[in-house]
Amino acid sequence: MTESLLQARGIFKSFPGVQALADVELTLQPGEVLAVVGENGAGKSTLMKILGGVYTADAGTILLDGQPVEISDVDEAQQLGIVLIHQELNLAENLDVAGNIFLGREPTWGGPVRLLRRSIRADAEPIMRRLGLDCSPSTLVADLSIGRQQLVEIARALSLKSRVIIMDEPTSSLTQRETDRLYRVIRDLKQDGISIVYISHRLKEVEVIADRVTVLRDGRNAGELAKNEINHAAMVRLMVGRELKQFFQRSRTTPASKPVLEMRGVHWEAGKPGVDLTLRAGEIVGLAGLIGAGRTELAETLFGIRPAVVGKITVEAQPLTVRSPADAINAGVYLVPEDRRSQGLVLAESVRNNLSLPSLSRLQTAGLVSAGRERALAERMVNRLNIRTPSIRQIASLLSGGNQQKVVLGKWLGRNPRVLILDEPTRGVDVGAKTEIYALMDELAAQGLAILMISSDLEEILGMSDRVLVMHEGTLAGELARDEVSEEAIMKLATGG
Repeated sequence: MTESLLQARGIFKSFPGVQALADVELTLQPGEVLAVVGENGAGKSTLMKILGGVYTADAGTILLDGQPVEISDVDEAQQLGIVLIHQELNLAENLDVAGNIFLGREPTWGGPVRLLRRSIRADAEPIMRRLGLDCSPSTLVADLSIGRQQLVEIARALSLKSRVIIMDEPTSSLTQRETDRLYRVIRDLKQDGISIVYISHRLKEVEVIADRVTVLRDGRNAGELAKNEINHAAMVRLMVGRELKQFFQRSRTTPASKPVLEMRGVHWEAGKPGVDLTLRAGEIVGLAGLIGAGRTELAETLFGIRPAVVGKITVEAQPLTVRSPADAINAGVYLVPEDRRSQGLVLAESVRNNLSLPSLSRLQTAGLVSAGRERALAERMVNRLNIRTPSIRQIASLLSGGNQQKVVLGKWLGRNPRVLILDEPTRGVDVGAKTEIYALMDELAAQGLAILMISSDLEEILGMSDRVLVMHEGTLAGELARDEVSEEAIMKLATGG
């Protein structure tokens, strides 16, 4: 084997109350795609931030071309040719593509601004051609799709003469077409000798793109898989330390005959055909469709974020006018949003405060919130949902994605919902946390809760749904009973067939 390009040896890192990494090893070869996988909280992002200069290790050694190097900040990492592309893209949307590629490294000679712009746009063009980024260097980044923005981030990495590009969940917001284009770019970079560290919870992607897999579990190395050993079962076994014999857990109880919630002719845009929808106690109804089909808009209409223009909604046969989320909450209709960080949590607040926030009026005694009742509620939800946190005082932003999602679920479960709308409930969540969320959904349905699950993951739709509704261009394209559901049937409706 050729000499390793990059090595991390005996890396330790701790935060208050948390040992994030303990004696972790990582090796990267030239021109290799190394996937790093593990459950949320396994230490993947912490290790990548150490390599990218965001954090410094408490102990351990990093070697580049066999020589020890010090990486104390992001600039030092970039000077060594190591660039970290974060899951949340770090672009200036008010600047053009060329301005983002060379941000902070613009020419400093004192010519007119127009000539400076012309210079960096000319420098950007060959990098953009190399990536197949088919837009002008003068295009505003705000006008680009997420997929093209991802390529702008890679272009910036290449402009830094990168030898190692670390991609953290690079496809989490991409369409399949954009994902396929990213795969082509990664393969081209490999041929040019650039090494890629690829972090993803989407294990199918790892099977497609990775040359080797390193698995972390609880801040330690759990194992490694060569190219011919990479498969879903092997990765899951190393990630969770056990076999997952039944990934999608459903007891398939018989739903109630009476509807809990009904929508009749509802739409959020004038002139569009209304949507009819029925949810019964004890069932999980999957809502499928392509990006832009209107699934999230429908959820926001039910929850009062987006007002309905036409139609009517009833909850347990009682008319419900939803002018705001407060109306939906008072009727027992709750939404776990797609973007939990910006819409589902107060990141700067504690786990306790997030879990109790919607229930404060119920926790009052003589007009004051009872600290004891608030603490009891938070502790009950932490135990019920197995939220992994040092304490209920932990700040929500410091939790892993899976545990943040459990907090969003827990804040509504404390109010005994009638209808729970889950918009992409396991996006960005590791395989172990997914299993726990699926088991919780099955338990809630068995207890009589009506669940509407919006998901772009067809395996999830197939595995968890009692019925499937499919949307296309803002309308309901069709409904599939349990024995009619298949990927082919869903995609036929989703594409207007």
